[in-house]
Amino acid sequence: MINGQKKEIFAAQNLREIVDRFSSNPAALIAEVNGTIVKKAQWDAVSVNDGDTIELVSFVGGG
Repeated sequence: MINGQKKEIFAAQNLREIVDRFSSNPAALIAEVNGTIVKKAQWDAVSVNDGDTIELVSFVGGG
């Protein structure tokens, strides 16, 4: 699940590949896998598995 919606992803993808596929601005993003925030430096090392829940949270400025 990505942001509360069931999404089909290919096996053996890492978190960076998921972020690149589903986010238009990874620089302003926090990624969470199964309730744990993952630092950007670790995105390549984190494998996404069947049943994982991923939240991609973007920061939006305004006032």
